Amino acid sequence: MDTWQRRTAYYLLALGGIMLGYALLYHWAMATYEGIDRTFLKSLQIVVETFTTTGFGSDASTWDTWQTNLLVIVMDLTGVVLIFLALPVLLFPMFEETISTTPPTAVDGVENHVVICAYSTRIEMLIDELEVFDVPYVVLEPDRGRAAELIEDGVTAIHGDPESTETLEAANLESARALVADVDDSTNASIVLTAKAVASDVRCITFVEDPDIASYHRYAGADQVFSPRRLIGESLASKVTTGITAEVGDAVEIGEDFEIVELPILSDSELVGETIAESGIRERTGANVIGAWFRGEFTSPPSPDARLDEQTILLVAGHERQLEPLKEMTLSEKRRRRRGHVVVCGHGEVGSTVRERVSAEGIPCTTVDKEANGAVDIVGDVTEKDVLREAGVEDASTVILALSSDTMTIFAALVVRELNPDVEIIARADQTESVRKLYRAGADYVLALATVSGRMLASTIFEEDIISYDKQVEVVRFDAGSLVGETLTGADIRAETGCTVIAVERSGKVITDLSPDFEIRAGDDVIVAGPDENITDFAARYN
Repeated sequence: MDTWQRRTAYYLLALGGIMLGYALLYHWAMATYEGIDRTFLKSLQIVVETFTTTGFGSDASTWDTWQTNLLVIVMDLTGVVLIFLALPVLLFPMFEETISTTPPTAVDGVENHVVICAYSTRIEMLIDELEVFDVPYVVLEPDRGRAAELIEDGVTAIHGDPESTETLEAANLESARALVADVDDSTNASIVLTAKAVASDVRCITFVEDPDIASYHRYAGADQVFSPRRLIGESLASKVTTGITAEVGDAVEIGEDFEIVELPILSDSELVGETIAESGIRERTGANVIGAWFRGEFTSPPSPDARLDEQTILLVAGHERQLEPLKEMTLSEKRRRRRGHVVVCGHGEVGSTVRERVSAEGIPCTTVDKEANGAVDIVGDVTEKDVLREAGVEDASTVILALSSDTMTIFAALVVRELNPDVEIIARADQTESVRKLYRAGADYVLALATVSGRMLASTIFEEDIISYDKQVEVVRFDAGSLVGETLTGADIRAETGCTVIAVERSGKVITDLSPDFEIRAGDDVIVAGPDENITDFAARYN
């Protein structure tokens, strides 16, 4: 029985009891104070008329004593209170349920889909990727109200317990290409056990917050177990070494000796203050600037008049011999002279991974955290100047913000930037909405946990289609689709979608030397780079 139905039953029982009580009291009052003897049914009729405000009939003229009149007044007030009480308790919930969305409990005719247990920000990113590749999915949501909200937001969802055999069967798990469990560490293991009982061959992918739990998920039958915080820690750590050396690291390899890489322009580098045209990047290095982030805003292609500063990140493609001199141009002489001193703020899964990777490279590292443990060097609040000074932020080459709260990360970025205007700030964000705020707060490079997790899932499901997932930009392989017969100039893909075709795979060979007149043929795969929303636009238009 639903909540409002139970309320209705209780209300009607209480109303009947109150009316019977008043009928008995009224019958006694009329006999005692007015001297009028009548049937109990007549007294009950008067009470009903009073409660329903339909009138009092002939009895109104017989109330001569103050006791009887007081009783009638109390009955009037009780009736009004009960009527107004019925509106929020009974009528409003009934109307709301009538007009609200009723979530389904099963899906029909869906095959080769992805069954997703629960909904989160990283699942939202996964759904974006699934829609890009036109892959069907269904979200299993145990909360009925939440399931209705998801459906109203355009998400394909059903209401049911993801740990239940009946729910997984209703989601047609036997015909699914994969199941993704993202509830919590213990529940995810339970879901996998149930899923394998329903469809032993289904591919099960789970998330773990605690990496030590991963082995239990594998015992339960999970095919892949992801710890996104460790992955993002490794990605952030890789930015430390690339920020103090001219070697091109952390690049996405597209073909033989052809790569795409993000290059932050550091303060005091020779490119700061110049426009893209004045920098002569193409003429001096041969590398192709296919996009750039200007204080968190991505532009592709960037205008030749766009001015570069210490918060610009270039997205460039080229051969290693072309990218290395460009990397040299983006480095800061001050930071290279300071190389080796890194401050890590936060020692959770992300921070500990960063410390492990940075220390393995032989770079001195100082860790700051509120809680003391064996690996924390300084115990304190990272938003306090004295704590950061003790950690050596004023002389550091890089500060990595690996905090669990985006609000704290943003505030810490402001404090660090005030203490050391030249330091490189690399930050982790939980929510994609915080990325732009962190850039405005002074961060040089930001990676969102939800973005990395969603892309990582999609990359696993699609195997080779998504080439990079731990970058701010996405590199994806598509079949040529409606681009067959078009030239790059004729299609004008950058203007239409904001994406850049960086290579074409033809008959097993990757072609990176693409002239404006290059024609795309049937059977080609195009390799495209761009932010998530631009990739979605590309898929909708051409794929």
